[in-house]
Amino acid sequence: MTAAIVLDAVSRAFGTVVALDRVSLEIAAGEFFALLGPSGSGKTTCLRIVAGFDEPDSGRVLLDGVDVTHAPPFRRDVNTVFQDYALFPHMTVADNVAYGLKVRGVAAAERSRRAREMLDLVRLGEHGVRRPHQLSGGQRQRVALARALINRPKVLLLDEPLGALDLKLREEMQAELKGLQQQLGITFVFVTHDQGEALSMADRVAVFSQGRIEQLDTPRALYNRPRTAFVASFVGSANVVNAEVARELTGRPQAFAIRPELIELAPVDTAVDDGAVRCTGTVLDVLYHGASSRCRVRLGNGTTLAVARPEHVAARQDLAAGAPVLLAWRPEHAVPLQD
Repeated sequence: MTAAIVLDAVSRAFGTVVALDRVSLEIAAGEFFALLGPSGSGKTTCLRIVAGFDEPDSGRVLLDGVDVTHAPPFRRDVNTVFQDYALFPHMTVADNVAYGLKVRGVAAAERSRRAREMLDLVRLGEHGVRRPHQLSGGQRQRVALARALINRPKVLLLDEPLGALDLKLREEMQAELKGLQQQLGITFVFVTHDQGEALSMADRVAVFSQGRIEQLDTPRALYNRPRTAFVASFVGSANVVNAEVARELTGRPQAFAIRPELIELAPVDTAVDDGAVRCTGTVLDVLYHGASSRCRVRLGNGTTLAVARPEHVAARQDLAAGAPVLLAWRPEHAVPLQD
């Protein structure tokens, strides 16, 4: 099957700043694909090149097997949803949704019918006569989605579309977006700096850093088997242990990452399973997070490790700063990292 999107060694620089450095990837038709990374990592530049808003300095862009590297946006079967929604304030919701069809010369009756269908799809069927300022942030986001989808693009590009929403609404919209994508079967490419969004929605995630893809994998693989210190730290929370400290703890000079929830914390005289890595330290602080608590423990060599404990365990241990503790983990839970 032909990939929906192919980037072939794409590079883009702005003066002396290299935004993309020979990036190559393939996105399958019908895939929910996330571009994840901090500000300035290259993910938005990548999206703009796919959309046709920018051109690469070198490399190729293929959509459905066709080279569109130098094609303008209107020659590409893609639509984009932006963080600020970009709705026309003087138009009704229905007219906003139908605008793309009007530009294409679709008859008024057909525009009205399809706009109603799209508004029903995003659960705004009763809001067509309203203006954007009369809607909540989540409702405006759904209008922007309906407007982008009404032309039935093969690819929908989403540039941090949930960034302006509060936490609860953002979580609700994550579920709605995923459900909508599965219902329509359209390829979604989602740009975000929020690893929680990427992990919860995407089929695969490309983690960007300094214009390159650090790792491209499924959300579960990214979390459980990060390949580099950057991915381990950026995707979720992880303790990254350098090679020198690793030698002290394990006898092997191989840097590794271990998730805080995989470290056991106990009194210093507790017996642990044979084969477990163990070390002792002093509690620096304890932060309560509702369902869990997080401790920072300083080891004798000065290294600090974070340990996450379910609240029912944390409540029994009731640790305070200054308490001596034992840390232990299974060797297989420590993920080796590339240099």
